[in-house]
Amino acid sequence: MIALIVFASLAIFPLLLIPSTPSMWVAGMTFGYGYGFLMIIGGVLIGASIPYFIGSLFYHRIHVWLERHPKRASIIRLAGEGNWFNQFRAVALIRVSPFPYVIYNYCAVATDVKYVPYLLGTVGMLPEIFVALYTGILIKTLANASQDRQSLSVSQIVLNVIGFCITVAATIAVTLYAKRRLKELQTREELLLQ
Repeated sequence: MIALIVFASLAIFPLLLIPSTPSMWVAGMTFGYGYGFLMIIGGVLIGASIPYFIGSLFYHRIHVWLERHPKRASIIRLAGEGNWFNQFRAVALIRVSPFPYVIYNYCAVATDVKYVPYLLGTVGMLPEIFVALYTGILIKTLANASQDRQSLSVSQIVLNVIGFCITVAATIAVTLYAKRRLKELQTREELLLQ
């Protein structure tokens, strides 16, 4: 039952612009890396697909907004340019960057990004997914240790701290790279608009 609730929340929360990270924590706490990861990926793919199709119903309105605000929308428009690989790369970078991709889900179709590169670009969410899974597993480990009134061994503490630091450092590095790359692409786009 909890698997269904977690999966449904991962699929529905993006529609309502609600963060789904707490659901990812629960997946990590309850199901660990393997099954938790598969559950999250399935929910995220559905949660990204539905807004894409809803956005297609409002294609013209979104397109008009993008035309009225070319500088603000330049990052969003990047995803619709070029061949499928360029579209995939731009979507993945948007998903990794601090750009609110929940909003992007609705706007994507108006940028003329195709569905397949859009969906495959969801791999940009992997750093966030791994951090959330790891956090959920760490919360469970600490809760189990406190419930059993046992302390973690020195090696468990060291491994958890090292694992957490590596996960956070990798996420920061990937995010900074994505942010820099998006800025380069945005600058190029703005030069083309002038």
